[in-house]
Amino acid sequence: MKLIRFGEPGRESPGVLLGDGTRLDISSFVQDYNESFFADGGLSGLRTWLKKNMASAPRVTKSVRLGSPISRPSKIICIGLNFRDHARESKMEIPKEPVIFFKATTSLVGPNDNLIMPKGAEKVDWEVELAVVIGKKGSYIERNDALEYVAGYALHNDYSERVFQLERGGQWVKGKSADTFAPLGPILATCDEIPETRNLGMWLKVNGEFRQRSSTSEMICDVPTLVSYVSQFMTLLPGDVISTGTPAGVGLGMSPPQYLKAGDVVELGIEQLGEARQSVVAWQSKPPRRPARVTRDEALAFVLF
Repeated sequence: MKLIRFGEPGRESPGVLLGDGTRLDISSFVQDYNESFFADGGLSGLRTWLKKNMASAPRVTKSVRLGSPISRPSKIICIGLNFRDHARESKMEIPKEPVIFFKATTSLVGPNDNLIMPKGAEKVDWEVELAVVIGKKGSYIERNDALEYVAGYALHNDYSERVFQLERGGQWVKGKSADTFAPLGPILATCDEIPETRNLGMWLKVNGEFRQRSSTSEMICDVPTLVSYVSQFMTLLPGDVISTGTPAGVGLGMSPPQYLKAGDVVELGIEQLGEARQSVVAWQSKPPRRPARVTRDEALAFVLF
């Protein structure tokens, strides 16, 4: 199955994308694709529900916005330097163990939402990545059992602000967690859709020019290894995201480095997981809230009481 969520930001409804491009509204079956949905056997139940209700389920027009294919997870876990070609361009040694960092879950947005450059940003960079969505609770998972804990896969752009990440000390999370820095989707493809992830083509363009063209075959640690490894240090919950690293071609690795600016357009895709498009816009402070007008009677009441 290919899961989608559609509607206005913060008010998305769950849906399914069919093979012919038809979008179905399945909100009569489940309220959202969240932790409880995955934990309670939601994927199996949805398959059964679709067999009976596919023909009668409401259709959703293609003009309706797509959100992230999952609601906000308990955590977004990212893996650094997990592609051989990216390690080479960064002139860094291949890590002896996977590098783990986090993105704030508030950075999660839809696949085609604008990228808002954070206040004070100077070096905003792109990273096309394969995201793994966890399907059931697990800790200390054996590698051979790891795929039993995976619900599916999604396209992710792991945006970074390199000054915040690398030049201001502390954890990488500072440069990874701005609002809109984790566009996910358009779909979550379940494991039956993508039984093998070791050779998926992946690409990213900036203003129509390729910046990243690679494959998951360049991954140092594969999906089962990463799921098992991360579970040694924390409990994975249904709906959690593990983003598996990016290939060569990031702005930081160019000579000279190149970064995004307002007006740029980023397009990206992974084989079998669809495509996404983000327009880059400058951060703007919210206009000051105008005070509500107070009537004469309200003013008198305030004075008297």
